Amino acid sequence: MLGLDISFLSWDVVNKFVLSGLRFSVLLTIVATLGGVVFGTLLALMRLSGNKAMGGAAAFYVNGMRSVPLVMVILWFYLLIPFLVGKPIGAELSASITFIAFEAAYFSEIMRAGIQSIPRGQVFAGQALGMTYRQNMVLVVLPQAFRNMLPVLFTQTIILFQDTSLVYAIGAYDLLKGFTLAGKLYGRPEEAYLLAAVVYFVICFALSWAVKRLQARIAIIR
Repeated sequence: MLGLDISFLSWDVVNKFVLSGLRFSVLLTIVATLGGVVFGTLLALMRLSGNKAMGGAAAFYVNGMRSVPLVMVILWFYLLIPFLVGKPIGAELSASITFIAFEAAYFSEIMRAGIQSIPRGQVFAGQALGMTYRQNMVLVVLPQAFRNMLPVLFTQTIILFQDTSLVYAIGAYDLLKGFTLAGKLYGRPEEAYLLAAVVYFVICFALSWAVKRLQARIAIIR
C-alpha cells in the first residue's frame, strides 16, 4: 500500500484553493492565446512582407524567443518589467505579458505556415480583382489560413495551458499553486501533486479529443 489519502480534498478545499488557481490558469491561457495570435500574425506578415529589415527583425525575435526556456523568460520579465516601469506590477500581470510575448513567437510560425499553405492562385485572383495587399490578406488569405491552422492553433493552446504551471516560479496563483497550498495545509503534498496531475491530464485529454474532432470536421469541409 502506498498510504495515499485524498480524503482532505473536500468541496471547501476545492472552492478555496483549487478553483481560484484554475480560474487564473484558464484566464492566462485565453489572454495569452488571443494576444499571441494577434502579435504572432503580425510577426508572420512581417516575415512574409519581402522587406528585409522587417523580416529580419521578426525572424530575430521569433528565433530568439523559441531558443530560450519559458521558465527563464518568465523570470526575466518578472525581474525586468518592474525595473523598467519603476514599480512592481504583480506576478499575474507579469505572467500575462510574458506569455503573450513568448507564445507570439510560436503562433507566428503556425500562422506563417498557414498563410503559405494558401494557393498562390487565390492571391493572384484577388489582385486581378483590384484588391490591395492588405485587402487580399484580410479578405482572402487570412480567413482561409486561420481555418486551416485551427487544429494546430488549439493544440498549441493546450500546450500553453500546461505551461501555465511554470508561473509557480514567480509565485502567481495558478492551478498548481492552489493544489500545493492545499497539500501543505493538510500535510498531504504527495496526494496534492498527484491530484494536480490528474486534473491537468483530464483537461488536456478532453481538449485534445475535441481538437481531433475539429480536425476531422475541417478535413471533410476541404
